[in-house]
Amino acid sequence: MNIFRNLIGRVWQDPNAAEVVKIATGQLYLVRPGNIRSSRECIYNEAMATIRRVPAAEHNFELVITRVYEEGDEELLEDDSETDEERNFLIAEELEFRTGQTDGEPTFIWRDLYGDVDEMFEYVAAGTNEPTKAFFETCMYRAMYERKYRASADSVSDADLEEFIWRPPTSKKPTPRRKAANKAPSSSSIEEVTGPAPKMPEPEVAQPKGKAKANDDIPISSIGNPVIVSTEVELYYWQPDNDGGGQFAHQGIVTAHLVKRNVAGFSYTMAASVDSDVLLVHDVEPSMNPRWSPKLRSLTWNHVTPGQVNSWLFMFPSQEVYDEWYAKFSQVSWETLHQVSWDKIKQEEQNYVMSSNNEDVEMLDVEDEEEDEDEVASELDPEASDSEEEDEAEDDDEDLPPSMKTGDSNSLLTVGYKGDRSYVVRGNNIGVFNHANKDVKYYATISKIATTKGKEFKPKNIMLHDQDTKMVLMNPGDPHSLYSMDIERGKVVEEWKVHDDISVDHMAPDNKFAEMTREQTLVGASHNALFRIDPRVSGSKMVDSQYKQYAGKNKFSGVTTTASGKLAVASEKGDIRLFDSIGKNAKTALPPLGDPIVGIDVTADGRWIVATTKTYLLLIDTLIGDGKYAGSLGFDRSFPANAKPIPRRLQLRNEHVAYMNHEVSFTPARFNMGEGQEENAIVTSTGQFVIAWDFGKVKKGFTDRYEIKKYEDLVVQDNFKFGDDKEIIVALSNNVLAVNKKNLKRPTRASLGGLSKSDIVNTY
Repeated sequence: MNIFRNLIGRVWQDPNAAEVVKIATGQLYLVRPGNIRSSRECIYNEAMATIRRVPAAEHNFELVITRVYEEGDEELLEDDSETDEERNFLIAEELEFRTGQTDGEPTFIWRDLYGDVDEMFEYVAAGTNEPTKAFFETCMYRAMYERKYRASADSVSDADLEEFIWRPPTSKKPTPRRKAANKAPSSSSIEEVTGPAPKMPEPEVAQPKGKAKANDDIPISSIGNPVIVSTEVELYYWQPDNDGGGQFAHQGIVTAHLVKRNVAGFSYTMAASVDSDVLLVHDVEPSMNPRWSPKLRSLTWNHVTPGQVNSWLFMFPSQEVYDEWYAKFSQVSWETLHQVSWDKIKQEEQNYVMSSNNEDVEMLDVEDEEEDEDEVASELDPEASDSEEEDEAEDDDEDLPPSMKTGDSNSLLTVGYKGDRSYVVRGNNIGVFNHANKDVKYYATISKIATTKGKEFKPKNIMLHDQDTKMVLMNPGDPHSLYSMDIERGKVVEEWKVHDDISVDHMAPDNKFAEMTREQTLVGASHNALFRIDPRVSGSKMVDSQYKQYAGKNKFSGVTTTASGKLAVASEKGDIRLFDSIGKNAKTALPPLGDPIVGIDVTADGRWIVATTKTYLLLIDTLIGDGKYAGSLGFDRSFPANAKPIPRRLQLRNEHVAYMNHEVSFTPARFNMGEGQEENAIVTSTGQFVIAWDFGKVKKGFTDRYEIKKYEDLVVQDNFKFGDDKEIIVALSNNVLAVNKKNLKRPTRASLGGLSKSDIVNTY
């Protein structure tokens, strides 16, 4: 391999050379030895293979197989289609890379890390000569060397690379040559250890009681006891640059610890140290916004302090270590939220909790199309592929009229089903806005909301009713009643006494589209009961035959209905129950992950649920995939005890949260909605940001493909116009406007309004 040393040196030593080596002609196959029907599947009939640097991660390379189109093929693709043009594989020992021959042509073979254990990818390098093949092979081994030892491969010998040459399991591999791990520098100045990098702020240790300088030589034992798990890992810190981007800058090898703060309680801390120096101590809590990446074997998280949000990353040395940390961290996070021992819950519930962070699980029954490979590079450099520009359209907004400019801020938004109207609560006034022409115009104010006895109140919840001719109001001063307002008259005309002893904490329409009809009944929920409300009956409006109280302190926090009237009910404890009708026990009870659910929505057909917690959205497919009732929904039948649906988290990337510079606090997420219209988007907000997910991409597993828009004021609530999957109505604290979804941007430092480097202060 030394014959290539000069040639390799010219490309390897040039950090600006993104591509190290390329083979322009070949075919990519997926090989399944155990599958007789399709043991060899052609993925790309024409493809090129490239070894490429991972832009934001020094000593990391990827093998990229790119589809090559014949002339004219590109014109057949829609501009916004989900094509599968490129496959990316992080180059590491786990690929078990090797070479071979097929029909006399040289081949490169590596494991499909996300398929069955014996499934392999094979690139047939048609027409490639032996020297080119050997050069490509050598570059692969050098890339493995750099990733493993975090050091340049410029001076390595052939003997240094032999450990990366794959041998069958029956053959004894030579003992790897271990290199001493780079020790992180003194904790008084964490800097890049393998080359120049931006100066890090002087770290402080976030102690449970105040802060202390890392140089105080604080032993891990003083942080807490016992130590749950302790391992050497690579530490990265998200460092913005002057060009509006950033990267996770490598800080060195540290020892990561997960520590219990005290023996008796359920509070935990995550720490990093070098020898006796403690570099960081971060409490395990929801604001960490932890994200696990099986592909990179990494954990990223945020650390939130007043006025500053930072982002950190641990990269684990092996799959075994990653799995151990994932399991232990999931357990202590659950215990922190519930203040109960993990051992107290059943095994199937433990499995459900563990499954919620698994990014590699496929959804059931998704459209049969080739799934895009998520670029591994984006895990460490989310800006890398964000090169396309989008036109920014002006938002047509209206300042609030004088009649709405009270001392209160906007608090609630509901979007009408008919007449292109939206309604915004501000104190005890309701602003009526028209958005017929894709711009929001003030129409009228319903002033001084009051009971039928003239007592003014500020509604805590509102719901349109009876074809948008009425609005049902919840009065925080009278939880046992609902108030019906005639929208045309702008006046509360009826008080509906529901029950003397049972409060109405939440309400929902009889079915998903009931507000468009003359349907009079609606659904109510207290903290532990579900019931139907019929305003036409005399006396108390609760329908006794459709009332059921559930044992225990359920702490229901929201209810939503499908088009056929089935119900999903969420709780502050984090569990979700699915009912086929009111008055019965739940068909499905999904265990709590721990975080309180603050909002819940369901697709019209009942297939998908999105539940909102403070820091993430939880997406659940209710289709039963196994067992006696396979093909039914969880509203109609119970899931097998050992086959609960796998929840998927939709959450913001930690580096984006660092740019946003505020703690995540989502408003209730909503699907777009329209009769006969399939849901294809999810919208929510946090702070000054409106965020939308492409639901089609989410169903295919791309949970962090979202778009975002920042406003100068806090976003109170947002929702799609009825029957429109593009126009979003946005209520800010002091304004109401519309934005087209196409004008939301991919998250970058510019679109998020991130800090400059000079704004970074000592806030660890």
